[in-house]
Amino acid sequence: MTRDDWLNRRDHGDGVVELQLGHAPENRLTLAFLDDLTTTFKDLSTEQSVRAIFLTSPFKDFSTGVDPEIEIDAAMSSALNRTFLSLFSCLKPVVSAAVGLSSGAGMFFALASDLRVAHARAGFEMTEVLLSRTYPVALMEIARSGLDRNTQRRLMLTGQRLGPIAARNAQIIEVIADDLEDLHGYALKETRKLAALDPQTFARIKGELRADTFARIEALMDAEMMPVGAEDRRAG
Repeated sequence: MTRDDWLNRRDHGDGVVELQLGHAPENRLTLAFLDDLTTTFKDLSTEQSVRAIFLTSPFKDFSTGVDPEIEIDAAMSSALNRTFLSLFSCLKPVVSAAVGLSSGAGMFFALASDLRVAHARAGFEMTEVLLSRTYPVALMEIARSGLDRNTQRRLMLTGQRLGPIAARNAQIIEVIADDLEDLHGYALKETRKLAALDPQTFARIKGELRADTFARIEALMDAEMMPVGAEDRRAG
């Protein structure tokens, strides 16, 4: 399976692009899928004809994250960091349309987006604590920047699942759609609104709002890549 199979682009006119995540059956996050996502997000962010992006899934669940049987080693952590930083740092408007379950790292498609729409039967959970996993640095900083402390506690320290109403109350999503047709329609409508904004103004404000988070992520990622003992040598 290649990028052309699991990332399907549809242009809706006026610079609005739908990116359908199609890594069957539930958009599990593998190294190859994450690499292709990173490349695609970077390509869309620099393509001049693209004014706004919305993310969809054709499956029962939006994304169930990394397979519980897979170890989150250095390679997987690095891939997760690159993918969700590339989404979070995209200076074009991004809307997510969540259907079914967004679990673990799969929740960050919503958290890294600018506006979030969800189906009335959607669920959101951050289950790494139940799997004895921690979060890579980029994901942790995105969660810290987008979730209040009470929601961080409920989701990240317990693995609790939130339904759409609770998720809206926690400001994880903004719009709830009663059926799948409405979900796509609402996401497209909201994306068109954002696409109509002046792109340079939007990019500047978004960049300034997220500048501190970008800086922390980059510093932490640089520290992770530093050879053992290099920091001590540099300090000396």
